[in-house]
Amino acid sequence: MAHGIPLRSDFNDDDLRLLARSTDDAKQARRLLALSLIYDGASRSQAARHANVSLQAVRDWVLRFNAEGPDGLIDRKSPGTPPRLNAEQRAALVRVVEEGPTPHLDGVVRWRLCDLVSWVHDEFDVSLDQSTLSRTLRDMGYRKLTARPRHHAQDPEALSAFKKTSRPEWRKSGTTSPQGRP
Repeated sequence: MAHGIPLRSDFNDDDLRLLARSTDDAKQARRLLALSLIYDGASRSQAARHANVSLQAVRDWVLRFNAEGPDGLIDRKSPGTPPRLNAEQRAALVRVVEEGPTPHLDGVVRWRLCDLVSWVHDEFDVSLDQSTLSRTLRDMGYRKLTARPRHHAQDPEALSAFKKTSRPEWRKSGTTSPQGRP
């Protein structure tokens, strides 16, 4: 039968119980108490049963405790998935967005997310979802800006005449305004 990885010698069971009582982190306290059982002479299997975890989890706790002390038993924030595009690829994407498409080469007059997704795939052989690319562009400081739509036959003079002569409905009817003014 193989022996377990020895625990650090600068702590003992009483030290770990005292630390478990003083911490506000319940998970760290449970881990400290499980390791204090090992200092007492209990087997790793008994410590795992006591903490309601697998034997592998206790082994991981021992490794983290030996490397970092009691702070190694605190849950860390997950680093998340690494970005799909590296720094060079992001710089190239910025260049392409800033320059805009070339209509006769790219086949579009303005970049859409689906066009940029296919450009990234063609250029770098990286498959991205539109929402992922949108999030990436947003993180780089880009926002979707479009001009307000306008009818092609809109008459600017008629628009200004309408604005000058139109009055709110409550004034046309001769009733008072919602604020009580005529």
